[in-house]
Amino acid sequence: MHFRTLEVWRLAAALTVMMWHFLRYAPPGHEAVSDALYRLMPLMEMFFMISGFLIMLRYADTLMTEPGSFRRFIVRRLARLYPLYLVTLLFFCIVAVALHFGLVQSQQPERYAWTALPANLMLVQAWGLTDNLTFNYVSWTLSAEWFCYLALPVIVLAYRRHGMWGLAVVAASAVTVLEFAVMLGWIPFPSWLEANTFGAYRAFADFALGAMVAVAVRDSRLRLSSHLPGWLAFALAIAAMASQQNAYVIVLLLAAATFLAALAERNNPDGALYLKPLHPLGRVSFGIYMIHPVIETLLLALVWRKLVEPLEVVGFYTFWLVPAVTVLVVALASDRYFEGPVSSYLNARLGAEKPKVARRRIA
Repeated sequence: MHFRTLEVWRLAAALTVMMWHFLRYAPPGHEAVSDALYRLMPLMEMFFMISGFLIMLRYADTLMTEPGSFRRFIVRRLARLYPLYLVTLLFFCIVAVALHFGLVQSQQPERYAWTALPANLMLVQAWGLTDNLTFNYVSWTLSAEWFCYLALPVIVLAYRRHGMWGLAVVAASAVTVLEFAVMLGWIPFPSWLEANTFGAYRAFADFALGAMVAVAVRDSRLRLSSHLPGWLAFALAIAAMASQQNAYVIVLLLAAATFLAALAERNNPDGALYLKPLHPLGRVSFGIYMIHPVIETLLLALVWRKLVEPLEVVGFYTFWLVPAVTVLVVALASDRYFEGPVSSYLNARLGAEKPKVARRRIA
């Protein structure tokens, strides 16, 4: 089924990250707003959690039960995500070439290190194999998702053999290993919840937690039909982020919000119909997230910094609506005219469709 509330929350996370990145080009005085948005970055945990939730609901009972099912799953995910990712990566390779020949300048030249290109091409840049975020810097999340897709059999098999307890052991084990890795300095971040170049392992813990929520929602006998509890839990999670509460409190609140919202939508899908107008944007959250660094480079780093800002004809907070709207328009167009058709073509060519069973004609 379609979970409109979760779709809108994922859209909100993508837009929050985008606007926070755009603020880097704001004049002095934006620091308070930028800091406030930065405190909301734990929304990325919800991003991975919702991904685990949706994937688990769809594949928990079918993955690896039929010959080639896991291969078809992997092909579908790559066909859906990799084409747009590759286009954005090629764009930043062009930027790297321009930087090499002195045509442009960058305050972060390490972002365009050619030695990191193979890891980016293979989507392993968030597996602890690079020291910095490189090329399309937000793509660490896609690399982390890719790791979760490849590791999905671990989650599915744990569930089939041991039920909810098996999922709980996987999630708890992942968190425990992450805590020890941070404590021993293997993950060079103050907290695993802040890791990005090691984001694959952080994402797997969130992904497993989302899988637990999916099973809990599917099997729950609670008849909750009001959507208010889910929104209240989400609001509490936002308040916890804003007030910089313990990270585990925030993650648990996000998990509770996901459970309550999904349960209410399972029992009362019409209760979320008011969110239907946001569906066109909600379904392109991935595109918004992946495309906004490209638009940021073109319209903020070049047009704003080099042309508009020196003329002082328009304020930043008026101009920043231009790249924001451009991202939305490009993401919608990409989904319709590029990602959708290319995904369908690749699925057909690579045999990602489930083979049809021939029916016998009854005389």
